Amino acid sequence: MNPEDLHLLVTRTMPFGKYKGRLIADLPGNYLNWFAREGFPNSEIGRLLALMQEIDHNGLSDLLKPLREPPK
Repeated sequence: MNPEDLHLLVTRTMPFGKYKGRLIADLPGNYLNWFAREGFPNSEIGRLLALMQEIDHNGLSDLLKPLREPPK
């Protein structure tokens, strides 16, 4: 894992599907688990979804809080 990937989780939005426009870090666990069962896309987004699923599955989502940008 590249440390920059953690920053991407809190800045990159989902480009397609039911949750299009939502931050990767804010995707619901059941959606991430669906990808884990069905297969992640073979792309950067797929890599980020897999990382977020692993973080969510292990209850580590709070580790991303310090990386989030404060509201403007």
